[in-house]
Amino acid sequence: MIKNYLLIAWRNIARHRLYAAINVLGLALGMTVCILIFLWVRDEKSVDDLGPAGKDLYILYESYTGDGTTGGTYTTPLHFEKNMPAPYIEGMRGSVPGIERIAYYKTGYELPWGYPETLQVGDKTIKQDGARAGEDFFKMFPYPIVEGNAATILHDMKGIALSRRTAVALFGSPHAAMGRTIRLQNQTDFTVSGVFEDLPANSSLHFDFLNNWEAQRTGLLNWAENSFITYVQLAPGADRKQIEDGMTRYLLTAMGPIKGVTVRLGLQKVSDQYLYNVFSNGRPATGRIEYVRIFSGVAVFILLIACINFMNLATARSVKRAKEVGLRKVVGSSRLQLIGQFFGESLLFALLAMALSVGFVAFLLPVFNQFTGKSIRLPFSGTGSWLSLLAIVAATGLVAGSYPALYLSSLRPVRVLKGVLTFTRASVVVRKGLTVFQFVLSTVLLIATIVITRQTDYVQHSNLGYDRENLVYVRVEGALSTAAGYRLFRQRASTMPGIAMVDRSSETPHSMNFDVTDPIQWEGKPKDSKVAFVPASVGYDFIPLMHLSVIKGRDFSRLNPTDSSDAFIVNEEAVKEMGMKDPIGKSISAWHKKGHIVGIVKDYHTRSLREPIKPVILDVKEDLDFGVVMIRTRPGQTKQALASLAAVYKQVNPNLAFAYQFVDEEYQKMYNSELMISKLSVLFATLAIIISCLGLLGLVLFAAEQRTREIGIRKVLGATLPQIVTLFSVDFLGLVGLAFLIAVPVAWFFMNSWLHDFAYRIALSAWIFAGAGAAVAVVAMLTVSYQAVRAAMANPVNSLRSE
Repeated sequence: MIKNYLLIAWRNIARHRLYAAINVLGLALGMTVCILIFLWVRDEKSVDDLGPAGKDLYILYESYTGDGTTGGTYTTPLHFEKNMPAPYIEGMRGSVPGIERIAYYKTGYELPWGYPETLQVGDKTIKQDGARAGEDFFKMFPYPIVEGNAATILHDMKGIALSRRTAVALFGSPHAAMGRTIRLQNQTDFTVSGVFEDLPANSSLHFDFLNNWEAQRTGLLNWAENSFITYVQLAPGADRKQIEDGMTRYLLTAMGPIKGVTVRLGLQKVSDQYLYNVFSNGRPATGRIEYVRIFSGVAVFILLIACINFMNLATARSVKRAKEVGLRKVVGSSRLQLIGQFFGESLLFALLAMALSVGFVAFLLPVFNQFTGKSIRLPFSGTGSWLSLLAIVAATGLVAGSYPALYLSSLRPVRVLKGVLTFTRASVVVRKGLTVFQFVLSTVLLIATIVITRQTDYVQHSNLGYDRENLVYVRVEGALSTAAGYRLFRQRASTMPGIAMVDRSSETPHSMNFDVTDPIQWEGKPKDSKVAFVPASVGYDFIPLMHLSVIKGRDFSRLNPTDSSDAFIVNEEAVKEMGMKDPIGKSISAWHKKGHIVGIVKDYHTRSLREPIKPVILDVKEDLDFGVVMIRTRPGQTKQALASLAAVYKQVNPNLAFAYQFVDEEYQKMYNSELMISKLSVLFATLAIIISCLGLLGLVLFAAEQRTREIGIRKVLGATLPQIVTLFSVDFLGLVGLAFLIAVPVAWFFMNSWLHDFAYRIALSAWIFAGAGAAVAVVAMLTVSYQAVRAAMANPVNSLRSE
């Protein structure tokens, strides 16, 4: 019987090739989107998945409430008055039952945000990303050890662990690296104590070498207070909630309570940090998981659109299958058998579509990887992957075949064989409803695509208040950490080809993420004021170099020798927050430095456009041992400028590798997620519309076939081509119009919620919705008109010959 059903299904496919092609192509495109998205989702969920070894591995975070605000952070604890709480956290291991291991982790050499560091072996120097970690780090994280022992690889404070690629780059092989000496940042010699396998692509940690955390305290490495992450490994079966309570009690007892602030320590699984790294009510609650959920929904909806196409075409063509159903019922087929037959046909279509879809995925995967920044490969070597594909085939076949199978199997054989079969009002409404539903989804996707694309373009090209073009920065390190070294670099670089101006800053201009409250005092400050300032210590030429606008007062000047000791410049937002009406000359102090405000600059963005402009306070310090050197290059001379910088840098820091970053490129990186979402939205919205129009084309083809004689009679009676095209178009375009009316409020709700994550955002103007609706209508019109024109131009003699 099953063989007979398959044979009939294959004959139907062969007899009606065009309809079969539309069905298979529509399903294949839906499956392609579904597979691509699920591959991406699987890759996202695999980040920091350490398998069984990571089951009891957690990251420590701090929740705090004070001054009417609630927040959270991983760089714990920030709210204790004592500078270095690391020893206190370390003491928890023996004082809080259930804690098996604790390891600190931090990136960078001198600064909290970290940057590549120079490793030197003989005359060979390379820049690599490094980190500091506790002795138990490799006991907790199951990264494979190539050379050495996980238990001792970070035991020696004079030891250094290298990644495989770093060991090969410096010594030729991991084995040859063992016991060799490496000079770090041209300051301290370390001995290679082990080599670990290169970190996997699905790791959120990125480092090519590790030093022992304790080397910070001994002076072997420069120290950055407080900016560390703590990983905690619990004993198997330990109660996380009890341990969180115990850790909070222990730390508050050891360090003392904080006035006006309530603090609690929490634990989050390491495998959850990548997807849930945005805090809400003091706890990590959201983040990239939102994109995972959104695109998982998109995958299901697009596959559903493809299934709706199949339902509509199968139901519309039920007239062609009616006599077959009637005869089968007369000769004894039960309704259950007929349902099985039609489900079998839909599963066959789904299987053919899957075969085509796998080819599409293989073809599109390189482009998809480029969009997403991933390195996803086809995972079809494992049994689980094939079972997943079969599950998609089964789900698609059952959903797509459900309505046709139930509808066709319900036909009465007496009416069918008498030739009086007509579509009931309910069946017509259902078919039209399905068409409207798929165009609602397509229109919502298109509106979302327009909004996301415009917002992404807006944040990437907005005027930030400073000129980020032709702006390069170099990290302060080595001799640049001294006042004499910086002056020498600035003096020589300023005269080199391609370089317009050189200055310095304690912070990069696009990511000034450090806020201060208590150290800032000003004339007339209310006692309970808690204004959080973004501070930066800069050079005398910072404002002209950045192309900032002084709107009141003056800039820093070398002609005023006291500017380095008592002058401050603030932005408009700072004046507003301080409540000053005439701030020039008013007293202000910061970091035990007392002075007065000499100038006000126009507001400029120091962070992502997701956040509002912050109060900024600037002072002059050209002798800092950290920060960045800012270089403004001449337009069109970037290549010469970089060559000049490399030459001067080598003169000042001969034993350090030269590295630089473009401000505009670093700024763009802050919106990588939005850019990826924008590109994927364009791709998926396009495919959704194509799938919907394939279904529309199938319905028009069927309508033209059913109304062949009607068209012939109308032409004989004098109907014109436009009239016949209009006859076909009105009904279908009416459905598209109804879908648009439903899609607009739905799309507005979701996109308005998405835009609320940005402090600066585009307006949801009417033209966005009108443009999306017009685009869908035009595509639908072209789809309908093409077949309508073909039907209208057919010779009426051929259609009426049999009458």
